[in-house]
This record gives sequence, structure tokens and C-alpha cells, in this order.
Amino acid sequence: MTTGHDHSETAARREALAQILRQASVRRQADLVRLLERAGHPATQSSVSRDLRELGVAKRGDRYVMPDEPAPASASFAAVAAFVRDIRTAGDCLTVVRTTAGAAQGVAIVIDRAGWPEVVGTISGDDTIFVATDGARAQRTVVSRLRDLFRA
Repeated sequence: MTTGHDHSETAARREALAQILRQASVRRQADLVRLLERAGHPATQSSVSRDLRELGVAKRGDRYVMPDEPAPASASFAAVAAFVRDIRTAGDCLTVVRTTAGAAQGVAIVIDRAGWPEVVGTISGDDTIFVATDGARAQRTVVSRLRDLFRA
């Protein structure tokens, strides 16, 4: 059973976690557990994982970032091209971009920020991105652009 006290501890821990991520480059959840404990907020890896999910924290490259943190100016196609392994179509409106492990979200952010009118949206996992387009013609345009930009 959760008490009001537990809720306030969770809220305080999440605020501390957000502050840590805005001030430092953190690469691993174990590091977050240690930094939170140092700040007076006992945490476990599972509570940190839950907190990251609830706060909408993403992994950009090899570090955790808050959802409101702008992408660095270097977050361009050239900056992420080395992470792209393969580009394939699936049907007439879905393109699958395979990346190295852990890189899909960073690559998807660059694709999203390009603002291409043919792209309806993207979904990324750990090493896979689904790029949805509005039909076969739009898909051909996007695939051609992606292959040119990523040399894939």
C-alpha cells in the first residue's frame, strides 16, 4: 500500500533525478542510483528505471537526457550516419532503419527534426526505427533521401 509519504519521497527523488540529468552527463542507471543516494535519495535500479520512464527520459547517444533538453547542433544526419546499418521497406508505407545497438532513438530524433512532409511519424526501439509515410510515392522519396544521407 502506498502512503502519501511514499508519494512525496518518489516525487522528491524524481526531481533530484531530473536535476542530476540536467547538470551531468550520465550513461548508466547504476550511476544514477549512486548519484541519487549521494544526494540523499535512496534508490534501486528498478526504481530509477521506473522514474526514467515516468519522466519521459530518453537516451541520446550514450547518455540520458530529459525530454525538454534540445538536441545538440551536431545532431545532424552526418553525426548519426555511422550508426545506421540498413534501410529496408516493408509494404508501401513503412520503412525500417536498422542501427547499432542503442542508437535508434538518436537517429529517429534526427529524422523527426528534419521535418520532411512525406514522413507521417517514427517509432524507435533499441536498434530499429519504423518510419511511416503516406503511401508508396512518399516512401520512395524518403528511402532515397535516407540512403543518400546515410550511405546505406
